[in-house]
Amino acid sequence: MTPYYLGASAANFSERGGVINIAIEGFMTLSAFSFAMFSIITNNTTLSIFLAIIINLAFALLYSLFTVKLKINQIVTGVGFNILIAGLTKFLMMIIFHSSSNTDRFEGIQDNAFIGQIPVIGAILSDYIVLFAIILIFISSFVLFKTTFGLRLRSVGENPEAAESLGIKVRHYKVYGILISGFLASLAGIWLASEQKSFSDGMIAGRGYIALAAMIIGKWKPVNIFFASLIFAFFEALQISIQISGTPIPSQIIQMLPYLITILVLIGLIGKTKPPAADGVPY
Repeated sequence: MTPYYLGASAANFSERGGVINIAIEGFMTLSAFSFAMFSIITNNTTLSIFLAIIINLAFALLYSLFTVKLKINQIVTGVGFNILIAGLTKFLMMIIFHSSSNTDRFEGIQDNAFIGQIPVIGAILSDYIVLFAIILIFISSFVLFKTTFGLRLRSVGENPEAAESLGIKVRHYKVYGILISGFLASLAGIWLASEQKSFSDGMIAGRGYIALAAMIIGKWKPVNIFFASLIFAFFEALQISIQISGTPIPSQIIQMLPYLITILVLIGLIGKTKPPAADGVPY
C-alpha cells in the first residue's frame, strides 16, 4: 500500500495544480537508486534519505522548468523523464557497482522499537515511512481543503485565469505542486529500496503508473486514493501468495494480475471521473 499511496498522493498534488506528472515512476526509481547508492557509500541512513530527497527535488524542479516555464507537452516530458532516469540509473549502476541489475546490499531503515512493542498494529506502524503514509491521509486532506495554500493550488488547477485575476501567482503554485510531488515520490522509492535492502533494475515494476490509476480511481481525493491504493496492494499481495502456493498457472500470467486489474478498473471508470478542469493545460 505504501508506495502506491505515496505515489498517488505525489501525482495528486501535481495535478491539483494543473500539471500532469506521469514521471512518478521515474522519480520513484531515481530516489530508490539514490538512497541505495548513498546508503552503501556513506553507511548513514539519515543522510542517505536526505540526499535522495534533495536529488529528487532537483529533478522535480527540472520537470517544472520544462512543463511550467517552457510549456512543453506534459505527457511527452513525463515519458522523457521516465526513460532518462531509467537509463541514468542503469548507467550509474554499471559505473559504480559494475552491475547492470543490482547494487550491493545495505541496511535498510530501522523500525521504531517503541511503536513496534504495541500489540497488533506495532508491526505495521513501527516503519516510519508507513506511519507517515497513513498520517499523510489527514495531512493531504487538511492541506488541500482547509488551508489557503490548498485553496490556491486547487484554483490554479481548475481555473488559472481566474486565480491570476485574484493575484495568485499561478506558475509559482504549479511549481509548488510539482515539488511536493517529487518529495512524496522520493519517499515511495526510498521505502521500496529500504525493504529490499538493495536497488535492482526494474524494481519499481510499474508501481508509479498504478499509483496514477489509484489517483484517478480515487477521484483526486486523499481518502478515496488511500482505499484505491489498498485495492491494488491487495491484488499485489494476492499474486505473490498465488505464486508461493505452487499453482500450475504460469507465473507470467499471475504477475499480470495487478496490471490487469488496473486496466479493468480504468475501463470501468472511463467517463465517470472528472480531473481538475485545467489539468494538463499549459499556462
